[in-house]
This record gives sequence, C-alpha cells and structure tokens, in this order.
Amino acid sequence: MGVLDSFRLDGKVVVLTGASSGLGVGFAAALAEAGAHLVLGARREDRLQGTAEAVRAHGRRAVTRRTDVSVPEDCTALVEAGMAEFGRVDVLVNNAGLGTAIPATRETPEQFRSVLAVNLEGAYFMAQACGRVMKPGSSIVNISSVLGLVPSFLPQAAYAASKAGLIGLTRDLAQQWGSRRGIRVNALAPGFFASEMSDEMDTEAVLGWLRTHSVLPRYGRQEELDTALLFLASSASSYVTGVTLPVDGGLAMP
Repeated sequence: MGVLDSFRLDGKVVVLTGASSGLGVGFAAALAEAGAHLVLGARREDRLQGTAEAVRAHGRRAVTRRTDVSVPEDCTALVEAGMAEFGRVDVLVNNAGLGTAIPATRETPEQFRSVLAVNLEGAYFMAQACGRVMKPGSSIVNISSVLGLVPSFLPQAAYAASKAGLIGLTRDLAQQWGSRRGIRVNALAPGFFASEMSDEMDTEAVLGWLRTHSVLPRYGRQEELDTALLFLASSASSYVTGVTLPVDGGLAMP
C-alpha cells in the first residue's frame, strides 16, 4: 500500500455525531470522499438529510438517525443503526458539541451542566457504544478544542472545562483500549474555524485576538481540519494514540 493509500477509508464505516451543520457537514463529505460509508447522528434530524445527500454524491452510503448524545440510549441506538445497515463500525468521530459564553458569576448550574452533558458525557456515551462493537484497528477521534489547552478571550468556563475533560478522556480510553482491544483514541483541538458556533461571535474581535495570540492570525479553513481528521481516522496514524493534535494556527504553542 502506498503512502497516500494509507489515508483512504474505502469500505470503512464511520459514525459521525453533530452531523447536521457546521464542521460536521464538512467532515461527512471528506470522509465519504476518502471512501467511507457514514452513520450520521444529530438532534436536528431534518438537516441530516442534506448531509446524507453530500455523502451519497461521493458514491457512498449513509444512514441517519436523530441522536441526542447526552442520552445514552440514543447513542446505543445510533450504533445499532450502523450495525444493522453495515454490520460493522470502524471509526467514531465525536463531533457533537455546543458552547456558551456566560460570565462565571452568572452561569446557572443548568447552563453549565448542559454543556458538559453534550461535549463530555455525550462523547463518553458514544465511545462506550462504539467500543463494544469495534474490532482491533478501529479509531476514535474526539473533537476537542484549542480552548481546552489555552485560555479564551471570552467567559467560557463550561466549554473550556468540557473540552479539557475530553482531552483527559481521550488519554484514558487510549490507555484502556489500546493493547487490550486494539482501538486507537485521539483528539483534534481545532482553533477558530467558520461554523455555526463561531457565527455567534464578533468576527472582528476574534480576528483581533488572533493577531496578538496566533502565529497564523486567521480563521482556519474546513479542508485544513478535514485532512487532520483523515490522518487520525485512517491507518496513516496506525502508531498514534492518546494524543491531542492542535489544528489552530499556532495558538497552543508554548
């Protein structure tokens, strides 16, 4: 197999959460272009059909199911839908997430817990459901954030805590499932990319902050994250586990 072939996912089955919008839609298209079939989950079921069509445009198959990852039963049902259609799950991309920007003195317990329930607990529930059926050589990629590594310029305690926790979860599952089960677990830590979440921010304020804190002071492009995802999802990274890969324009540099 050639070097470029190792990035291919031909015949593989990928479970992707948060697939109804933003980075998830781009991830689905990139994974399908690399050869994968997709099992797509998100809370907004009506928007999943557009993502499924993008997958099918690359000649791949797609299954959709409404999924709230904070509900363990939904996570199990999404994996069962994939097993029923394809008989296997090779890759999980834990992309479902939400964020808030609320000063810590005003954030309610419910607001704080709701972010952790999706970003951290949901990723764990999805990993549990997939880990039960994955074979050796499978891969889990958790979508964390550079804000799990460095401070934000916004008040984002819940988001930062959830993404830092996801990095710790990545290391622990890599340790648990590596030698015993042959499942690799890694994380991506994106910087600032155009998405539904970033659309709620003041673009000029973000760019101003990036100019003083980033080596590459701009927003990232979807394809720059897609290629990193393909690396961690595919056999190109077969000797890589337990790591968090920042794709952030240098924000997390020491």
